[in-house]
Amino acid sequence: MTTVTTRTTARTATARTATGRKKMATEATAMKTTAMKTVALEFTRTGWTTTFQDLGRRDTERRGVPTGGAADQHSAVVANLLVGNPRGATLIENLGGELALVPDADVLLAVTGAPARVTVGGAPVESWSPLVVPKGHEVRVHADVGRGTRTYLAVNGTLAAETLLGSAAPDARMGFGQVVTRGSRVLLDTGFQGFRRRLFEPPLFRLPVPVPRFGEGAWVVDVVASHGIHAIPGIREVIEEAEYVVTPRSNHVGLRLDGPVLHPDTDAEIVSHGVPVGALQIPHADELIVLGRYRSLTAGYPIVGVASRACLPLLGQAGPGRRLRFRWTDRERSLRRFARREAEVRALEHAVAEAFAALGFETFLPRR
Repeated sequence: MTTVTTRTTARTATARTATGRKKMATEATAMKTTAMKTVALEFTRTGWTTTFQDLGRRDTERRGVPTGGAADQHSAVVANLLVGNPRGATLIENLGGELALVPDADVLLAVTGAPARVTVGGAPVESWSPLVVPKGHEVRVHADVGRGTRTYLAVNGTLAAETLLGSAAPDARMGFGQVVTRGSRVLLDTGFQGFRRRLFEPPLFRLPVPVPRFGEGAWVVDVVASHGIHAIPGIREVIEEAEYVVTPRSNHVGLRLDGPVLHPDTDAEIVSHGVPVGALQIPHADELIVLGRYRSLTAGYPIVGVASRACLPLLGQAGPGRRLRFRWTDRERSLRRFARREAEVRALEHAVAEAFAALGFETFLPRR
């Protein structure tokens, strides 16, 4: 009898435990569902060009579709990390002018990219830092285009944006503009619930943010020599000693630079082939082109070098009138410099994950 009673009790306890776990799981799911909300972001101002953006497409160039993506990949990644988003989440890229928006609920956002004056409700706040923007308060971003052309705005959560081949990155040649205009109402799914803070309190976050330097003088870009450099005797010295200026003819395909160049001594045909982002190309005209993320093939022009990967974000910020100098380096130094930058980004990624976890914010970032 005792055995039967014990078994019955055990079964009852097991059933109760299972029921309890099921109830807890249901409640947890309900809490997660309840925690998510849809927020509307109303854009009251946009820049010269304001678009949805991410890090670009993968494995599409073999189909003839450029990678595309944010011109300044570093700023885009850091903006997303500062609000707890994955690196490649969709965000807003603004080229020139002033960007402004008003959320209809509290949101967590960050502004990175070119040096800019950022205000929330008219009060100045810091860029390159997580910002809590209360419901109904306008965020304004006014960049100093003389020191950089693009700013990036990321918001905790998922922006409702169309995608093409798995990416929200625009591609005008494919008829995929992704333009955000004044009066646009962009929806955001977010789990951020906000929290109260008193004025004049110390900053909530002190994070190891790798903020690039945007100097006033000529920007120095490291370049690794390519096989095409041997076809033009003396071009290495010319490029190293000269200063180049970004011209208004530049676009998303590449920067067109005014400055001295040399051309091959022969008219031998160069077979078109794929080239990396940052390739230095010399066309028939007397100019130097630095190919960007929307480049395609060489078009038969010689490639004399490739910009170091760590310098690509800087090139993504260069606008008309920007002076550039090139410094030759080798592949090993180029890789080491990029590895140091990547280590800084990973350190930020872990720091944000730990800080947000301590505050009870859910993120999708890896923790140590």
